[in-house]
Amino acid sequence: MDISTTTDASPPTPPQHKPAERKRDARGATRPGDRIFLGLSRGSGILLLVIMAAIAGFLTYRAAIAIGKDHGNFLTTFEWNTNVQPPTFGIAVLAFGTIVSSVVAMALAVPVAVAIALFITHYAPRRMSGPVAYVIDLLAAVPSIVYGLWGALVLVPHMNGLFGWLNDFFGWTGLFSWEEGAPRSMLTVGILLAIMILPIITNVSREVFRQVPQMHEEAALALGATRWEVIRMSVLPFGRSGVISASMLGLGRALGETMAVATVLSPSFDIQASLLNPGGGTFAQNIASKFSEANEFGRDALIASGLILFVITLVVNGAARLIIARRAEYSGANA
Repeated sequence: MDISTTTDASPPTPPQHKPAERKRDARGATRPGDRIFLGLSRGSGILLLVIMAAIAGFLTYRAAIAIGKDHGNFLTTFEWNTNVQPPTFGIAVLAFGTIVSSVVAMALAVPVAVAIALFITHYAPRRMSGPVAYVIDLLAAVPSIVYGLWGALVLVPHMNGLFGWLNDFFGWTGLFSWEEGAPRSMLTVGILLAIMILPIITNVSREVFRQVPQMHEEAALALGATRWEVIRMSVLPFGRSGVISASMLGLGRALGETMAVATVLSPSFDIQASLLNPGGGTFAQNIASKFSEANEFGRDALIASGLILFVITLVVNGAARLIIARRAEYSGANA
């Protein structure tokens, strides 16, 4: 008996043509929208650098004109007389006042802001944290002139008691000695600036602390850590670079604040060893108070002082970037 075996031959598969790969540019953009977005992003970055260079060039050009005609030392002279012949002006008092008031503001604002941010994110119940965060957000939206009016009408009249207490117990240091004058001093300016920059530092720090991985906190709690130990070992190391960035944002506002300082401070071109005695000045306050009455050369001199403030701001931001880079192991990117 013939037994025929048949094998089913599978039909040949037709050749499959792979879709042509889209051409990619150097950044990996494949679609027209990606290329458009890449071009806009690159153009925005280049435009920002061009604007910064243009500002620096303008300030440098006008500052060189004024400094070339200055009959005093621009960095060490303790006076500002640009409408006389020969003109004599310097930034020693302005630089000292700007740095001192900003340091006082940061010393007061940063610890309080970090404490508020930790309270909102880790201690306050949900029904309380929302309203408190909302109030902090509202404080960030208050205009500078409102802070200045509040400082002149409310804060300054109530500073006599604090100044007297500091003079009685710490006047021997010289830093807190008081001659019973009006409390329109660098300490008052520093307190007002601290109130102004407090919402900025608090809001940024709060958002940073909320990004702490939950597993880090749960692991610390599982090992028997208290709530404060969880914050100290898990939350603060993770958010350290963010807190530094928030502090630099606040410092930038403190360095350039104008109207609030001009409203509260009693300026004079001398450096006071005590934080409680009136006197001193800041770059922004001096520019705002003298710009309207200055002639063309006086405006160039004010622009020269603005150039120094511009350089100080760049140096502060650069230092902050270096600090953050050195602590990159604590950032959220490596969590």
